[in-house]
This record gives sequence, structure tokens and C-alpha cells, in this order.
Amino acid sequence: MSISTNSAVIEFCFEGRFIDFLIKDGYKLKGLLLWTSEGEFYIKLAKHLRSAFDLRLPKGTWLQVVGTKQYNAKKNQVTLVAERVMAASADMGTVSAPNPAKTQPAKTQTILVCQKSDCMKRGGKALCQALESELRNNGLEDAVNIKGTGCMKNCKAGPNLVMPDKTRYSKIKAEQVPALIDKHFSGEYREKINVKPRAILSK
Repeated sequence: MSISTNSAVIEFCFEGRFIDFLIKDGYKLKGLLLWTSEGEFYIKLAKHLRSAFDLRLPKGTWLQVVGTKQYNAKKNQVTLVAERVMAASADMGTVSAPNPAKTQPAKTQTILVCQKSDCMKRGGKALCQALESELRNNGLEDAVNIKGTGCMKNCKAGPNLVMPDKTRYSKIKAEQVPALIDKHFSGEYREKINVKPRAILSK
């Protein structure tokens, strides 16, 4: 796809394989890398798309991305911004809008935990172990992923973590984890993903 003017904004539509997400500051989703027949592209995600993605989207997933392509003549730079991202089924030749919460309720939730040394020294390792244990106790280990991140820029208040709904917590102790899991993964959520808790720890 070529751009004929020095300053132009045009629509693009790419189909290709998902390579990876680009994360800023350890937890802020900014865009994705897509491999197409024209090569590899970095595509920014419009703000309304950033909270809709499952961070466990398998690499190699076939996607169709529609958005705007802007050329900056001064910087000689092309910027791609996705307005719509659809999961394309290569087998059926159809494209459907991705709605991870509805189409794939399992494995759609990710807890981000800072893995930098300051947070680890302040109890990050015990926090991760407590999260894993509590997810197991509630039958959520297959539905919720724990992902380590880079620095969250709040070292003195570590350990730091970000829940799937973007709620951020600092100075979290292992003993607070049961209440945290109960707050963010209610019975309604368990029913939605058809999971029954194996054991609910008393508070």
C-alpha cells in the first residue's frame, strides 16, 4: 500500500498473523505487531480497543485490522492506528469481531505483577505464590493468568500489581490476596466461565 501525498490520512485494512503486544511502562497496552504479506507492521491501538484485548492472545492468531494510516512528511514517518481488530478464521474464511469476554470466557483475565527487584524484595515473590494458590483454591487457575511485568514506576510502594479491570494496588501483602481475588472474581464471574470454586478460603 502506497501513499501518494506528502501529508495524507487514508484507511488501511491488513490481514496477518499476530506477533506480540507492545507494552509501555510494564503494563500499559499501546499496540501490536502484525506480520502480513507486506512484512511486519507496528500498529497502535485506538484507546477504545486497549482495554478489550486478552493479553493471552495466542501468537500466530490470524487477525484483520482496519484503521487509519498517516504519513508525516517532516519526519518521513508512517503511523498506523487500528480502529477495529477482528479475529479472522482462516479455515472458514469468515471474520468475526473479537469479544474475549463473551467468545472465550476462559483464560481472558490477566493479573499483572511487577517482577523488578524492589518489588520482589518487598514481598513480590510471596505475593505471586499467594495469587497462584488462591486461584487454584477457587478453580480459576485455567481462567486467570498471572503475568510478570517490568517496572511500574512505583518502587517504594511495592509490591505492585494491576488487576484485569485495570485497578492498581500497591503494598499488597500475601495475606490480603484471598479478599482481593474474592473482590475481583465474584461468583457471577465464576458462573460466566462455568467454574465452581473447589475451596473458598474463609476471610
